[in-house]
Amino acid sequence: MKPTTRGTLAAVLTCVAAAAGAAVATPAAAVDTVPVPLPLNGVEQSLGMELPTAGAEIPLPVPGAPEGPRYVEGRLLPERAVPQLPVGAGLPGLGLRAPVAEVPGDDFRHVGLDVPASGLRTLGPGLALDAPLTAPDPDNFGLPDPKLPQAGVITPVLQAVPGANLGLGQGL
Repeated sequence: MKPTTRGTLAAVLTCVAAAAGAAVATPAAAVDTVPVPLPLNGVEQSLGMELPTAGAEIPLPVPGAPEGPRYVEGRLLPERAVPQLPVGAGLPGLGLRAPVAEVPGDDFRHVGLDVPASGLRTLGPGLALDAPLTAPDPDNFGLPDPKLPQAGVITPVLQAVPGANLGLGQGL
């Protein structure tokens, strides 16, 4: 093979390998929660009885992009000197199924509790500052006027909607 053919073939194979690696990595990056099972199978076999099954979901925090500074007419500094950082995550989830003995009727043999992972939206605290001078004043030969400095803390935000389900059923 000629050296140019080898170079072209190597470039094509490199691109194909990169595309295949990106296709494999995409589903893992798209996961919002990580399941955490609690293995109790060995205890069930050693004790000879049915034990509850339990599992949890741990959310992965995802930082967002902060809003940029907003310039307001009449101020020397932007409105938000230190912007708020948004972080999207979730509250952990829990799943529990436990056997229930001696319940009247054959339809209800297990009790279950599901607490699904719910979304959580947060914004960190921010800072708003203003300089002790006004904008240049054309009536004052272009010089700024003095004023009292301003400082403020933008409060953090926390939003979530948790929920839970409790029910009876036939199987685990």
